[in-house]
Amino acid sequence: MEISGSLEQALQEGNILRQLNALIVASDVASATMTPLNVEASPTRLLELVAKGLAAENNGSLRGVSSSVLLPTSYGSVTNPRTASIDFSVTHVKGSSKTIPKHESKQLSEHKSVVRCARFSSDGMFFATGGADTSIKLFEVPKVKQMLSGDTQARPLIRSFYDHAEPINDLDFHPRSTILVSSAKDNCIKFFDFSKTTAKRAFKVFQDTHNVRSVSFHPSGEFLLAGTDHAVPHLYDVNTYQCFLPSSFPDNGVNGGINQVRYSSTGSVYVTASKDGAIRLFDGVSAKCVRSISSAHGKAEVTSAVFTRDQRFVLSSGKDSTVKVWEIASGRMVKEYIGAKRLKLRSQAIFNDTEEFVISIDEGNNEVVTWDARTAEKVAKWPSNHNGVPRWIEHSPVEPVFVTCGTTDRSVRFWKESV
Repeated sequence: MEISGSLEQALQEGNILRQLNALIVASDVASATMTPLNVEASPTRLLELVAKGLAAENNGSLRGVSSSVLLPTSYGSVTNPRTASIDFSVTHVKGSSKTIPKHESKQLSEHKSVVRCARFSSDGMFFATGGADTSIKLFEVPKVKQMLSGDTQARPLIRSFYDHAEPINDLDFHPRSTILVSSAKDNCIKFFDFSKTTAKRAFKVFQDTHNVRSVSFHPSGEFLLAGTDHAVPHLYDVNTYQCFLPSSFPDNGVNGGINQVRYSSTGSVYVTASKDGAIRLFDGVSAKCVRSISSAHGKAEVTSAVFTRDQRFVLSSGKDSTVKVWEIASGRMVKEYIGAKRLKLRSQAIFNDTEEFVISIDEGNNEVVTWDARTAEKVAKWPSNHNGVPRWIEHSPVEPVFVTCGTTDRSVRFWKESV
């Protein structure tokens, strides 16, 4: 009985330590703690957790919650931007627009159906694509460059994963581990470890209640934001599988799912681009909706929304054929980019790696269009070289390369500056 009692006590203390660890992580990372939304702990309970945690830490027994295989410290490191962020609040801009170097593209691979999404890792070393054929392909960027330079032995496609039952909607890379996450129409979020050469299937699965349209890792890697056909964003604790909902959400005018979710660079705020035409901003700590920009693109749905590096502005695109920049503090539109038709596809508008240019797709002319981010002048348009309009465009966060994903031709094209 004494042994049984000791075992039970050890299990209880272990459970307490796990809870404390989760609380520490949640309080340390900027956006995490939605835990209070569904966990009510008395002051004495919290004191007990802290006391247990401090005792364990003094004994050297407290460990991190992540069980992921970590890469060398160089993986996931983000290089400093090549230029400073643009102050979009200066509306009356003087001076001529910048010229973006001409780009050329090369077809890398094909899916068996429409290529629906792509994502670069934060260090730009990898990118992945997801298709309507339910497959995910992982490419190594240095090997892509070797192939483009004429190296016939280079094989940039390094992994293929098959574990979804329906088309892939979105992808994201863990900020510091060899983990690629995917979301799909089968209501699932799946985690793949690409450090294992033979792994074809997910090692972890989150089953949602809705079609999961978009995913975004918190910068800590401990939490995952999901946008679904449900109007409210879902937040998952990566380690405990718990799903949290915002503590407050506007009830009026919310109608439709979420096309895209994205965290800011520090996780202090996140954004949703919704089918009801609204852009909504949430405080990363309290999870409260702090600003709702209704009819951001008229009556059209918002197809994408991403933050500037300084977290002061959001770049959005919609099915009204416009791209806009919004000031977070005031909710006012400060820039608008026109001249590219987007009415059918859920295509995006993106910044280049320096945020000097805005890039998107023109469905009408099957072109890649670029504007000067500061002046809003269209400065370049290039044939997409796809047989059919590209569905997705994604830029490297660290260098002047990007990828486009085909619909009719099912291809992945890699773009770089012409020599």
